[in-house]
Amino acid sequence: MTRATMCTVGRSEKPRTCHTVEITDRAVTKFSHIEFYDAQLVLARLEEAGRALLALPPSGYSTGLRMNVATLVRFMIEAGGGEPEHPRIHPPVPSAAGITRMDEALGWIPLIPRDRSVLRRIVGARALVNPLTDRHLYPWRRLGAMLGADHKAVQRWHAQGVDIIVSALNAAA
Repeated sequence: MTRATMCTVGRSEKPRTCHTVEITDRAVTKFSHIEFYDAQLVLARLEEAGRALLALPPSGYSTGLRMNVATLVRFMIEAGGGEPEHPRIHPPVPSAAGITRMDEALGWIPLIPRDRSVLRRIVGARALVNPLTDRHLYPWRRLGAMLGADHKAVQRWHAQGVDIIVSALNAAA
């Protein structure tokens, strides 16, 4: 569960109001009415997008599978019915609204300038969250090892990337 702060700019006599929203990993939330973005909200949306991306099923039926169906069926029958002892658990397929929000949130990563490609990579990698376990696919230390930097530096760079996205979204609003 993630907490995100959403602020709306009041119209004429109404002052700016802020409220905290708890976002569960599979919650259906709408953020199209938001007029002010903060880092927590952007992080929550990016992680929601990463969960949705990883929950999408792999590509459809391939021709390679069609060519070997008879061989696969024969193998499954010989293997005892083809039921594995521990069936693999798949995350639920995201809804159409979830996929739309995913597309919107992943479209924010290019708001980081091209010359800051390391920040783009870090923000994109940290957005990938396993939809079943809610664990990041790339922990801070693994990102640090991949980039040849300290994990604390990677955390600072991630915060800089998110701040760039927040300022670009607020400037556009």
